[in-house]
Amino acid sequence: QVQLVESGGGLVQPGGSLRLSCSVSGFGRDYHIIGWFRQAPGKEREGVSYISSKDQTTVYSDSVQGRFTISRDNSDNTVYLQMNSLKPEDSATYYCAARWGNFGTLQPRYDYWGQGTQVTVSS
Repeated sequence: QVQLVESGGGLVQPGGSLRLSCSVSGFGRDYHIIGWFRQAPGKEREGVSYISSKDQTTVYSDSVQGRFTISRDNSDNTVYLQMNSLKPEDSATYYCAARWGNFGTLQPRYDYWGQGTQVTVSS
């Protein structure tokens, strides 16, 4: 059974950094994609980044390119989202999501979702 558990959200000042974690279980050795999404009140869910389990390929949205870094620690099946130079417009609930296979997308067409973690960027 696939499970995703996020942690690491919080309140940070503009220009600051946060690291989100997503603990992944249930895929065994099967290829899969882990994505990070975010959703602010009144807005659609937005794809931020994803990483492939097969070859660690990473993709970022234009809005976070150069500021966020996605990575994976295979020793404990955790995917991280390092967020630097945070802006107020980055405030949202952040979700990690998973899908089987090796085709990633920033569209929210994923099979499994975590519970979400809140990120607030404010002075």
